[in-house]
Amino acid sequence: MSRRTAPARTSQKRASLYDEITGTIIAELEAGRFPWVQPWGSASVKAPLTMPKNAASGRQYSGINVLILWGAVIQHGFPSQSWLTFRQALSLGGNVRKGEHGTTVVYADRFTPEDEKRRARETGEDAAAIPFLKRFTVFNAAQCDGLPEDVAIVAPPPPLGLIEPQVEALIRATGIDFRIGGDRAFYAPTSDYVQVPPPQAYFEPINWHRTALHELGHATGHPSRLNRDFSGSFGSKKYAFEELIAEINAAFCCASLGITPTVRHADYLGCWLEVLREDNRAIVRAASQASKAADWLLGFLPDTAAGCADDERQAA
Repeated sequence: MSRRTAPARTSQKRASLYDEITGTIIAELEAGRFPWVQPWGSASVKAPLTMPKNAASGRQYSGINVLILWGAVIQHGFPSQSWLTFRQALSLGGNVRKGEHGTTVVYADRFTPEDEKRRARETGEDAAAIPFLKRFTVFNAAQCDGLPEDVAIVAPPPPLGLIEPQVEALIRATGIDFRIGGDRAFYAPTSDYVQVPPPQAYFEPINWHRTALHELGHATGHPSRLNRDFSGSFGSKKYAFEELIAEINAAFCCASLGITPTVRHADYLGCWLEVLREDNRAIVRAASQASKAADWLLGFLPDTAAGCADDERQAA
């Protein structure tokens, strides 16, 4: 095999994986389903509302992997949000049952080709790293036998009485200028403050908390925090992309706090589809940025293990 052939095939595999993920998300959106808002209240859904985690390491999955694994839980009716690789099941004294099919998750990272390193040394410039995705196959704990009880047993969702105080405490702990009033919810990037109407303005009080988490998600993008691009004007693709990040962030935060996620801005569906069709990496980038936003916010939650972890590196 020539040196030119191997990188070409690697690039094709990378593009194919992005295409697969994006194609799945587009199909869901076209069917009117939002992958980051699953029907957790449905009688057909057996798994508890929570973030998926690796059963062997205890670490939560993040980014696009959350959407992939939530989708698998709904599709196959799994009763657990715990996942592990074939080898991890064996290492815990259990095994994946014969005939079970795994779910593909991804690991995102960057590498620098030797040619690029050589060029950088010769020119004195910084070497450019190339992003890549690598596949991993994981199995739900319900697809395994012989696992320890603490892995196989599904933890109950948090008591409902603890949810709203947690959200209110989180808002205070972030230090973000959070104002209650007016008749609309928004984040003002220039002045760096969030404003949300009073809770009594919402038909369902829990929607106030969902809205607050959405707008706080926007606030994480301020230059003093995660420094995202707010240059897009209303109605532009950049604006729609930031709304997608805030939307998925709110779903991740809600799931971590035991609140059923909902779609706050379904009117952006057309724009989201347009963005995803043009760029097969857009949903992966959006989910990754949403994980970072949720991780930043949940990091202020006192005495909690909630958090989305860093990027997609919890794949296995």
